Amino acid sequence: MAWQILSIVAPLVIIVMLGLLYGRKHRPDISAANRMNMEIFCPALIFSVLANTQLELSDYSELLLASIWVVLGSGLILWPLIKIFKLKARTFLPPMMFNNAGNLGLPLIILAFGEAAMPIAVILFVVEMVLHFSVGLYFIDSQAKLLSTLKIPVIIAAIAGLIWGGLELSLPAIIATPIDLLGQISVPLMLFTLGVRLIDVDLKDWKIGLLGAVACPLSGLICAGIAIMILPLTPLQQSCLILFSALPPAVLNFIVAEQYQVEPQRVASIVMLGNIASLFFIPLTLFWVLPAA
Repeated sequence: MAWQILSIVAPLVIIVMLGLLYGRKHRPDISAANRMNMEIFCPALIFSVLANTQLELSDYSELLLASIWVVLGSGLILWPLIKIFKLKARTFLPPMMFNNAGNLGLPLIILAFGEAAMPIAVILFVVEMVLHFSVGLYFIDSQAKLLSTLKIPVIIAAIAGLIWGGLELSLPAIIATPIDLLGQISVPLMLFTLGVRLIDVDLKDWKIGLLGAVACPLSGLICAGIAIMILPLTPLQQSCLILFSALPPAVLNFIVAEQYQVEPQRVASIVMLGNIASLFFIPLTLFWVLPAA
């Protein structure tokens, strides 16, 4: 079991560390790489998976409800901490709610449970992204336009892939192969740029970062446990949901906080320490879910 967990976590850590080492030496501007990933590579991956899978959304309705609850319920459960520790809700709660379902979740779930879990991993990622760019943005800025969510390439790709797969259409190889190849770039690039991004984070606000590092996975796991008790999820869906709920805060939280000037350095500390703490929480979660998968 220990070797199995190591074989899942080690490749992810190695790629992130390579990104960190490369970033420290060369200080690259990864904004272009991140933009290409969010606008080209990741949408290609999502479209490829959904278009090649006859995905009946009715088969995943309980999973959709469970994932929405994990994201939003985490913020609800942790709301009292805002009062206790006198924190700003716009600073602390978004990183607790919106986890690293892209950079870490996609490769982690696929490595842990194989290609059979790919549609589940994509659904969890899309749910997190939709909520982040709708509820999350509105929480930070009430003037944000919710309809702009429909213009996000990842969301467009998800809708197109669901329609394409639902109609059971097929793409000619000359088109399908480039899309598949572009999609294969997405996951390793997510991990590598995560490592590069971590060089810009300091630990000046380590107290709030430490609080978030513990609160984020625990609140997610509590919500996942409630969902599993109520909703009739399959064993694989349960395992993927638990792993999804234990993920650390998404790096995207820092980018959004920086854009809207919502204490970006404090958010950066939460993201940094949360991702470091995941080296402890993720193996423990894998030890829990792998025998049941």
